[in-house]
Amino acid sequence: MKDNPIIVFFGAGAIGASVGAWVAANHENTYFLDVGEVTDALEKDGIASYMGGAKNKAVNVKVKVIRNLSEIPTPDIIVVAVKNYSLDAVSKMIKEKVGDEPLIIGMQNGIENQTILPKYFSKVVYCVVCYNAWLDNHGVVGYQKKGPLVIGTADNELQFEMDTIRKVFSRGVETIVTLHLNNATHSKMIINLTNSLTTLIGHTYKEISDQSIFQKLLTNLTWEGVQIVKAAGYDECKLGGMPSWLLMKAGATLPQVVTKIPFKRSVKKLVISSMAQDILQRGGSQSELESLNGYFINLAEQYGIDIPYNKTIYELCKEEFAKPGFEPWDVKEVWDKVQQNF
Repeated sequence: MKDNPIIVFFGAGAIGASVGAWVAANHENTYFLDVGEVTDALEKDGIASYMGGAKNKAVNVKVKVIRNLSEIPTPDIIVVAVKNYSLDAVSKMIKEKVGDEPLIIGMQNGIENQTILPKYFSKVVYCVVCYNAWLDNHGVVGYQKKGPLVIGTADNELQFEMDTIRKVFSRGVETIVTLHLNNATHSKMIINLTNSLTTLIGHTYKEISDQSIFQKLLTNLTWEGVQIVKAAGYDECKLGGMPSWLLMKAGATLPQVVTKIPFKRSVKKLVISSMAQDILQRGGSQSELESLNGYFINLAEQYGIDIPYNKTIYELCKEEFAKPGFEPWDVKEVWDKVQQNF
């Protein structure tokens, strides 16, 4: 691994654009590869990134754009920043273009990438992204907070390579190497479970009619997630300011008179999720529902964990997201469906 590696960000969505901009601002050998209008926008205007609520303070970074991997020498590092549902096709294309020489960094939610990427590449590092981000337009990205990124490998190999990544990336965003990748991955996935509910009820798109019900649904969704992950043998990994498992338990089990105010503070930090961007913002039907919520459903069945909240919301999302012109539900309707599973 070179001290000054050639890095390509494949995919300039919310995560690829935000991380890529932070890296590119401090590492000249950084390139971006996407398609069509995205590539044109990046080439013309670069990437503007801003912290939520401070769009007037957006930082613009001019970036190097390529339309084909053959335009530059073989990259040392390719950051694959596409969703799991696109990952297989993208991996196949990269492999056909540059073979197995580059180090691959997978920036997907969940663990499905640990099955897909090794089919094509022998040197893979996985990145747990500990913040939310969203696209306003091609090359215009907002973020909840700046990092951190947690990187690791399945068997704790590639330590020298990961240290190089850490050094390069940390110039722009805090980057941490972990020896407990799957603990970190599953801890983040518990938080990602909420994406299904907030998309289903249109959080940030419409007013929530009953905050008390919203709190019950959201806190029980994550507390069930904690119980599933613990039953599967994974330990908690504290990730960049995300709620602890103890706090999740308190939120679901203590009286709301005690937890109402902390919950309100937490909800204020919620931004539009990647799932909502896919379903509500872009009007698509593909999302990470299966790779996140579906995975937890299967894990709960495997270990005999009763999860009425997760099961109901997963089933509702699976059915509703497949409909053309999906319209968010009222939170009271979701609550009524959950009660039927008790």
